[in-house]
Amino acid sequence: MTYKTLLFEEKDQVAHITLNRPKAGNAMDDNLVSDLSQVMLRCDEDANIRAVLLSGAGKTFCVGGDLKNFAKHLDNLPTHIKDMITHLHAAISRMARMQAPIIAAAHGNIAGAGMSLLAAADITLAAESSTFTMAYTAVGLSPDGSATYFLPRLIGQKRALELALTNRRLSAQQALEWGLINQVVPDDELLDQARNLAEKLAAGPTKAFGAAKKLLRQSLNHTLETQMEYEARMIADMTRTTDFTEGVSAFLEKRPPNYKGT
Repeated sequence: MTYKTLLFEEKDQVAHITLNRPKAGNAMDDNLVSDLSQVMLRCDEDANIRAVLLSGAGKTFCVGGDLKNFAKHLDNLPTHIKDMITHLHAAISRMARMQAPIIAAAHGNIAGAGMSLLAAADITLAAESSTFTMAYTAVGLSPDGSATYFLPRLIGQKRALELALTNRRLSAQQALEWGLINQVVPDDELLDQARNLAEKLAAGPTKAFGAAKKLLRQSLNHTLETQMEYEARMIADMTRTTDFTEGVSAFLEKRPPNYKGT
């Protein structure tokens, strides 16, 4: 399957998705959000994909929504925006719920929906020179793309409000200190380090990763006792997997495990 605005490569059970509108800063238009929805569904359904690497072509990961595209639809812009967001939100829902870990490689001046995508990824590596800003209210818009869900959970309500209201631009180091990203790496090492991490995770116990993602995503919505009941049920389910059997055997035999993701 080919995409209008994405590059897709599958190698060593890693799906590498590259946002590919470099002349537009990988800004999101109707084609890009539609492609994102389709490719995330593909990754969710393909059992051979055990990790996802998300990056951007050109000078930046993603500058947010394509305002030039919006200007072409002024006569029906609310309807157009709702249609676009339906695809974007479908993509992010798949990202949050698929078993495969999602690693984002962030570079350049990241804004708006680009920030939202990074917040929804499981692990984000950022280039030293990258910067981060919400940007929505700078053009009279409110945040979307899961930003109002993930950002308060990542960095706290006060800091999320500050970013949304002031459009403060964070350096990579500040984003790391705030908890928005996981690691800052040299610019010329970003893709290599992100790919190495994706390959490492792709060789891991995929079902256990998916279970951990699910438990952690839902934890703030439940009481302690409810969450612990979900934990008990989930860990019991994991003992039925072949990866658990392999993990125990490898531990007892003092060898590296050979997980199959099943």
